[in-house]
Amino acid sequence: MSEPNAQELEEFRAQTSAWMRDNKPADPGFLLPQTFMEVGTERVLEFLREWQHKLWSAGYLGMHWPRQYGGGGVSPVFQNIANQEMKRHAVPIVFNIIGLSWTGPLIIDIGTEQEKRKYLKGILSGEDIWCQGFSEPDHGSDLGNAQCRAVRDGDEYVINGVKIWTTLGSFAHYMILLARTNQEASRKYDGLSFFLAPMGVDGIETRPIRKMTGEYGFSETFFTDARIPAACLMGEEGQGWRIAMQTLQYERGAEAGAAGGLMVVRTRMEDLIGAVRGLKRDGEPLLRDPLVRDRLVQLLIEEKGLVLSEKRQEHPALNSDYPWSLALSGKLRGSEFTRRMCQFAVQLQGAHGSLYVGDEDALSGGFWQRAYLNSFSSTIGGGTSQIQANIVAERVLGLPKD
Repeated sequence: MSEPNAQELEEFRAQTSAWMRDNKPADPGFLLPQTFMEVGTERVLEFLREWQHKLWSAGYLGMHWPRQYGGGGVSPVFQNIANQEMKRHAVPIVFNIIGLSWTGPLIIDIGTEQEKRKYLKGILSGEDIWCQGFSEPDHGSDLGNAQCRAVRDGDEYVINGVKIWTTLGSFAHYMILLARTNQEASRKYDGLSFFLAPMGVDGIETRPIRKMTGEYGFSETFFTDARIPAACLMGEEGQGWRIAMQTLQYERGAEAGAAGGLMVVRTRMEDLIGAVRGLKRDGEPLLRDPLVRDRLVQLLIEEKGLVLSEKRQEHPALNSDYPWSLALSGKLRGSEFTRRMCQFAVQLQGAHGSLYVGDEDALSGGFWQRAYLNSFSSTIGGGTSQIQANIVAERVLGLPKD
């Protein structure tokens, strides 16, 4: 495909901006999630599903995915512009992230023609919701030790086991599932296989998990002699670990290919400062306190560094010393910064920091308290911060595992 010229891009940006302005949904009268990990009710789900379908129908989602599978078939630069305009107009998030950002790119890269035709369009339209079946209750971040079993029986696999922290699990139609097909493999990783598994079969039960925010979004998934077609196997038996690692590269932001859309309503320092501008301590404006100002400046510098790192990542010549350093550390840096920033926003409220959503005296309706509690999910999902630090140490710095 030919690269668009500057005039084409300028015209597209203007057109996109106008569409976002005219089609941004009105306030639905209930709290919308900041991330897909907070979609816990049918009401929220249907609102976001309708919005995603509208985005896709207008051509602003999956713009660089192949046209024959429901995408736009144009240069990725158009999707980047559309994403920027979604952010600028503060539209709602797209919710089907596991499909849009992980499963879809994986299928495009290594899937069969049949898998591409079967799954990709439903991912974009929001018709088919996807969840992830990697983590298990007894193994924490030790993904290679997954024990959920898949036993071949003719043209089917029989699945038994438990998965946990299944975001959107209660609503999903499909799961990317890592299961053990060989108990005798000499290396535990070689016994794992990867499935594009349907959720609507007998023997699969999901139980929603209530978070400390009082909301839902995660679930625990139980497999009891659940039978799925053998055609759900992606690749070959024993290739599950390699495929899972490729999937996690998309999840952690180290690979391109996501369908686009506003995936996160980010809390920014500009928002924090605006929220606390009217607060006082001992009769004086809080923002005059030198210790508060010092801490705010530190966070502002760190936030600016994260923004510039994203721009730097686009230019290989600026990353020649450690080529994968920014890509592989992005999730760790971003999630931990957001957690600390939201924590500071709550601390600045003093005793009022103990108020929550629904209390009429809560600052900004309890937004920062909710954001702080929800920020922990990003430091856990996709590999905990400790796992992320190990990845940087081993793959970027070359430090030994021991």
